[in-house]
Amino acid sequence: MEYTYGKNRIRYPGKKLTVLDKLVIDFISYINSDYVIVSGYIAILFGMDRHTEDVDIFIKPIALKDFSILFNRIAHSKKYYCINAAGAKDAYEILNEKSSIRFAERDTFDPNFEIKFPQNELNWYALNNAIIVDMGKSSIRISPIELQLAYKLYLGSDKDYEDAVHLYTIFRENINKEELKNFIKKLDIKTRVVKRVLGNEI
Repeated sequence: MEYTYGKNRIRYPGKKLTVLDKLVIDFISYINSDYVIVSGYIAILFGMDRHTEDVDIFIKPIALKDFSILFNRIAHSKKYYCINAAGAKDAYEILNEKSSIRFAERDTFDPNFEIKFPQNELNWYALNNAIIVDMGKSSIRISPIELQLAYKLYLGSDKDYEDAVHLYTIFRENINKEELKNFIKKLDIKTRVVKRVLGNEI
């Protein structure tokens, strides 16, 4: 894959969009709030060959009035529906209870878009320091790669480790390793785990 890694931006003009990529780009077009995509889809975006049941998105907390506009734009479209909330007020209450709301294409459940408000310092960091992935005609906002790597190590499933290895293999020459170490420390990830998954460079 050919890409250019810059400050807060990855240029990826040769990206061949998959069905999932096109769905993500379309769904994001309905969101007029600050957002960031986190977790498994990022590895898939950069070529990891696996299925995902959900695409995780943090959005900036907004007033109920503004959220209602956003919710209704999605839920009243011909393409998407909300799986776990009947209306904007219910959805807003779910988000404020530190849970998530889920949208999917009509007549489907998988993949779905899991939307949350930021719940901790690192969630906010991802939102406020999102990287733009510029694919030419389309762009999306993703979590910083350093944070994504650390979070995958923190989650700790085989799938998460495979995602971490994939991303580290691609971006090892680009990432800020001191920043990665800082996130690893914040998440209290054991050194033996880091070395087993990413090797001895970190």
